[in-house]
Amino acid sequence: MRLLYATDLSAASEAAIRSETRLACLEQVGVDEINLVTVVPSNVHAGMPGIDVEQRRRDALTEYERVISASGFGVESHVVRGTPHRRINGIAETVHAELVLIGSRGSSPLANRVLGSTARNLSRSTSRPLLVNRIERETDDPDPTRSHLFQRMLYATDFSENAERAFEWFSSIRAATQEATLVHVRKPKGENLGEPPAEIREPLDELADQLESWGIETRVDIRSGDPADQILEAEAEHEPTTILVGSRGSSRLRRLLLGSVSERIVAEAAGNVLLVPPTERW
Repeated sequence: MRLLYATDLSAASEAAIRSETRLACLEQVGVDEINLVTVVPSNVHAGMPGIDVEQRRRDALTEYERVISASGFGVESHVVRGTPHRRINGIAETVHAELVLIGSRGSSPLANRVLGSTARNLSRSTSRPLLVNRIERETDDPDPTRSHLFQRMLYATDFSENAERAFEWFSSIRAATQEATLVHVRKPKGENLGEPPAEIREPLDELADQLESWGIETRVDIRSGDPADQILEAEAEHEPTTILVGSRGSSRLRRLLLGSVSERIVAEAAGNVLLVPPTERW
């Protein structure tokens, strides 16, 4: 599997790539080649006379290459200039990446209202599955918030085609997954919805049976309320290493709007998020 790792060479990015556990998790799910990409924003000048910003980025990536290569992966680096999320998407398509990984420190509630985060822009526009690797916030020497990537998964489904496509990722990560929680949120039409009907319970049980047959201990969690709120509450309760969710929509207008379930999960989840886009965006 070919992975594109997008880095801004920050402490958060370095924490993600230097984690031996992280690299071991990627190897376990079949990643054998890692492409590094760092983007010099268009509004960043070349620098003072005698200073080459892009060459400095290339030099900084050399240490990343050493760590990755020493762990047994093939590695290639790309230094490009432009709008970060657009160039990352472009490189992902060029190298035929099957997964894009980006480290993110997350955002405070105030920052969540502000557009411009690369991770959040990627969640709106990515053409490949996106793994947002959550890093500690408000510290100068951050570590990943979860030691493992795929050990405990929380899969959120509304039974849509996009959700089904996200579930297919279990076949790729099952070697690294020990536990899974299947979450479905019913939007309330009244204060008391009663027991979940068969058309909800049965498909969830079928998915659980499939995961159990792969040796993954699985539970089902059916909730009522706002989908994003309930998924985040389920994360707080079950403490998964990663939330697996499909994203919806691909229109230009859609990408300009805040508030989708997947975008809120990317912005506010405490742990990692694996976001799977619709096939028409591949």
